Amino acid sequence: MNDLKILLENYWIGKDKNKELYYRVKDSIPKFKNFLTDKLGYNLVVNPHLIKLEKFPGKAESWMGIKDFESTMEYAFLCILIMFLEDKGREEQFVLSEITEYIQANYPGEESVDWTLYRHRKYLIKVLRFAVSMDMILVDDGDEQNFKSNMEAEVLYESTGLSRYFARNFPMNILDYDTYEDIEKEEWTDIESDRGFIRRQRVYRRLVMGPVVYNTGSEDVDYNYIKNYRGMISNDIEKYLDCNIHVHRNGAMMVIDPEDNLKDTFPGNRAISDVVMFFNYLIVNEIKEGRIELKSDDTSVVSKAYFESLVEKLKQNYGMGWSKEYREMKQSDLTEEIISYMKDFNMINLLEDGREIQILPLCGKVVGIYPDSFVKKLQT
Repeated sequence: MNDLKILLENYWIGKDKNKELYYRVKDSIPKFKNFLTDKLGYNLVVNPHLIKLEKFPGKAESWMGIKDFESTMEYAFLCILIMFLEDKGREEQFVLSEITEYIQANYPGEESVDWTLYRHRKYLIKVLRFAVSMDMILVDDGDEQNFKSNMEAEVLYESTGLSRYFARNFPMNILDYDTYEDIEKEEWTDIESDRGFIRRQRVYRRLVMGPVVYNTGSEDVDYNYIKNYRGMISNDIEKYLDCNIHVHRNGAMMVIDPEDNLKDTFPGNRAISDVVMFFNYLIVNEIKEGRIELKSDDTSVVSKAYFESLVEKLKQNYGMGWSKEYREMKQSDLTEEIISYMKDFNMINLLEDGREIQILPLCGKVVGIYPDSFVKKLQT
């Protein structure tokens, strides 16, 4: 995997955790610095402790965020934890009760923080584990999991000093924003007034950081840019990322080398990825046989009930080769997991409060079936 991909793949590269990689990437920065600045509009933070590529999306998507977080309270806890760590020096120790007191005193939400509530303790544990996984804090003694059952449990932590680089800098006071659209708007107006410059960076970001850029019609300026500058974009992506750009009538996407083994890609290493590839194959067959009708934009809309019937058919036809978890999963749970995964990869949209499902063109791009040898082996 080349060094630019490593920067795109990771939130940051800490020197303490991977000294060799830190210096390798640092030495290679001049090779792609202009691409980051001119085409993506990204800044690099390089200091004696870490290298961080400040990655912003070209367009906010519903799948973006911290995967393990399920509530706004968890995000608030994380922000307050970062505030708490601002006053902690590198290698300075502190205990869990200091964090709980600080969060309780500074939480701004309408709902008060109550550590007697299991839900609130569970949220904090997830936030602390995320902070540990990001190397913002280290566990010196104890286990925060004990806090789930005992609110008096203590854990000894240590600050690494990296937390001060976690949050991005905004061009204005974040309290002046009302919606995420305000942040997006300010992002583009802050960097450059030239519309062509803005469009270029937005398009490159959407291609590099998202699963697909759909063609929404003749007035779609981003997709028109991709069509008009396809050669330049393709050369850049191949030169700097060793990837290809596939441009179709209905969408464009960056296709990576399977050997790179990147996180959060489709197909991926998770079992649900294989399940969805089979499901996509089933959808393509339904279209070919006329049971699903395509619209002029290569999308289709089916009822939730019909979608559920396809999941049942999927499990009957292809479930024999799945992992035990998915073979034994209740159909309702399987349906919801498929929907969640496909929605995250812009393969479907939920309409009418989930009563209808819009099937998007990416479903037909990557499909999967069992090899004949595997099927024959099952039949013997």
